[in-house]
Amino acid sequence: MAALAASLTVMASSAAPAAAEPVTFLPGAAGAGDPYYPLQGNGGYDVGHYDLRLRFDPDGHKVDATTTITAIAAQNLSRFNLDFSGPSISDVLVNGARAAYRRDGQELVVTPPNGLRSGSTFTVAVSYAGAPKAVSDATGEQGWIRTKDGAYVASQPDGARSWFPADDSPADKATFSFRVSAPGDLTVLANGERTGTGGADADGYRTTRWEMRQPMAPYLATVAIGRFVVSEGTVDGMPNVTAYDPSLADESKDLHDFTAKAVAWETGLFGPYPFSSTGGIADGDGSVTALETQGRPVYSGGPTDDLEIVHELAHQWFGDSVGVRSWRDIWLNEGFATYAEWLYQEQHGGPTAKKIFDRHYRKTGHFWNLKTGDPGQAHMFDEHAVYLRGAMTVQALRTKIGDKVFFPLLKTWAQGNRHGTATTADFVALAERLSGQNLRPFFDAWLYQAKKPRL
Repeated sequence: MAALAASLTVMASSAAPAAAEPVTFLPGAAGAGDPYYPLQGNGGYDVGHYDLRLRFDPDGHKVDATTTITAIAAQNLSRFNLDFSGPSISDVLVNGARAAYRRDGQELVVTPPNGLRSGSTFTVAVSYAGAPKAVSDATGEQGWIRTKDGAYVASQPDGARSWFPADDSPADKATFSFRVSAPGDLTVLANGERTGTGGADADGYRTTRWEMRQPMAPYLATVAIGRFVVSEGTVDGMPNVTAYDPSLADESKDLHDFTAKAVAWETGLFGPYPFSSTGGIADGDGSVTALETQGRPVYSGGPTDDLEIVHELAHQWFGDSVGVRSWRDIWLNEGFATYAEWLYQEQHGGPTAKKIFDRHYRKTGHFWNLKTGDPGQAHMFDEHAVYLRGAMTVQALRTKIGDKVFFPLLKTWAQGNRHGTATTADFVALAERLSGQNLRPFFDAWLYQAKKPRL
């Protein structure tokens, strides 16, 4: 009887398994939590790749485009957001199936037909058409910038959403593919390497393909469409592709050769160049600032001088490869790129970095009125607080820890965080580890006090 009872118990147990717990799907957040741009970026997923396909019509500066995003769900998603302020949308597909969507300000809210499980890879394809428009805020105009014969893109900090849907957070990097069709008499440039140019179709349009194979934040993506004088060469064995609008010939006459020179010099200071090609694009009328678009900086109105080229190329290490997670750490980008200008002058017959530092240190008044390490959204590109005082912080650190520690610190920072993101706290920790000093009071005085630090 005992054996029979046991057998019945086993049968009953196997016949009635415990019910599986229901899967709960929740919406992804509408922002990534940046204190300066709360709606920038999104929660619930991580992007791996963007495939941008667009056809540019100079008549009305219109595009007909599809952006396909490949991402991994970081939670069980019932819906998710993209940042997009661009033209009218005609269709949204998730994993090939039509998805519901709505627009809410800069947010594109997508509801797939089925929930997306955490850890699953999914695609979202957004088709749209019309005339992209730049966006503006306290930092200026950014994103899709019209020119007389085409357009170029300079999106820092919030303009990527003007021309393609994205998880537009500096912390979410991805690889990019570009396939851009334009009339055959126009040239198309973009980030990375050109992987093909097709023949003209029946309408006289030609398609050019570019690939950025290293991770890139959306604000660093660019295309430039127009009539350009293009130069191609190599530096350290990698392609160097530069281009300028013919109207900017005087401003751009040294762009190609000096780009190669600056990259070679900076490689010696900061370690191996972080991308597989370099170059530069000069376009526009100068109304938008130059930008360190990844691998191939954009110079609005042409480079103002050689030091501007040094600055934008230094960003390839400091800002592009080693990106910020939060915009309040923008000094990590601009302070180091400005300091690269000072080092270039020091090593090429100009004033030493210390002399430049001393000249600025003598300034009084409003020069010291903002916090370099947290200047506020409206002042994140303030020349005094972020660029100059950021560079002064770097020089003051050099003086404090000495050249034997300082220059290896630059390389270790750039190489140890290659293709990633970092914070001021990360830099402080590395500087303390390499120097063996307690540097927190130093950085607090230079970065987080709105007053002149004592020497």
